[in-house]
Amino acid sequence: MAELKTKQNEADVAGFINTFTDSEQKRKDSFELLKLMQDFTGYEPKIWGPSIVGFGNYHYKSERSSQEGDWPLVGFSPRKAAISLYVYTGEKEHEYLLKDLGKYKIGKACIYVKKLSDINIETLKRLMKATIDYLQRKFNQ
Repeated sequence: MAELKTKQNEADVAGFINTFTDSEQKRKDSFELLKLMQDFTGYEPKIWGPSIVGFGNYHYKSERSSQEGDWPLVGFSPRKAAISLYVYTGEKEHEYLLKDLGKYKIGKACIYVKKLSDINIETLKRLMKATIDYLQRKFNQ
């Protein structure tokens, strides 16, 4: 089995945001997300792989393959095209939480937003809570 590339490391979070973001708006939004997610989760931010800021972690074992590893409970990445938010389970039972989120696109494992002001922060908090509760329950954390 191939080794996972996305692992928690000791890179400086503020330094990462300052060097990785490509615009002042994305930098501002990233620091706002950093504070929001840290305050909401109570976890210290950590860099995962080369470009994800994650909060907390859980150990998973895939139901479809032999893959297993650790992953943040919630997180974000200030990518060039959009900010990737890792705050959603993708489960049918949680789809209703997206209704009031605002302007976003959804991928297989994350939600993409152009800027933080495009989304409802209270809805984002509800998404994070549902995701954390679900992951901790599912993986007995």
